[in-house]
Amino acid sequence: MKIWPMKNRWMLTAACALAALAPASPALAQTAPVERLPDVIYVPTPPEVVAAMLDMVELKDGDVLYDLGSGDGRIPIAAVKRAKVKATGIDIDPERIAEARANAKAQGVEGKVTFKRDDIFTTDFSDASVVTLYLLNSLNEKLMPRLLQLKPGTRIVSHAFTMGDWKPQKTADIDGRQVFFWTVPAR
Repeated sequence: MKIWPMKNRWMLTAACALAALAPASPALAQTAPVERLPDVIYVPTPPEVVAAMLDMVELKDGDVLYDLGSGDGRIPIAAVKRAKVKATGIDIDPERIAEARANAKAQGVEGKVTFKRDDIFTTDFSDASVVTLYLLNSLNEKLMPRLLQLKPGTRIVSHAFTMGDWKPQKTADIDGRQVFFWTVPAR
């Protein structure tokens, strides 16, 4: 074992301290994911609203559904029980992902649905034919540019929250709860 002279140890300690205070390089920032808190508190969508959302998008065999901010997984789980779809729930909260996976197992659909711990603003959902949301108006609006880049005809449904200037094509009131529907237009 090499023992550093006192002067060199001090310089090494100072260099490490300065490096820790310096801003990360752009390359490092892009490769190391930044942990952050969820954007919204978890509030589950009632079962009757889940059913109405899946009815509104006319879920069918072959659809690729992404639930952005999937919470306990109830929408993707309901989707795979209803039709032969590829359903993925995305949530940033590891507790919600664990709960969703446990719910899928308990409901016998463990191998038919996927749950990913990821950031809904950076994850890839470009193959979606259906997107479900229960976020906030501001978050829906932040997602809107990405949603509008999805293939034309992709169906989007949101529980309770709209998309600013993008007016919904359909709305429904389910026991006092609003559901909004859009279709990605042709470019």
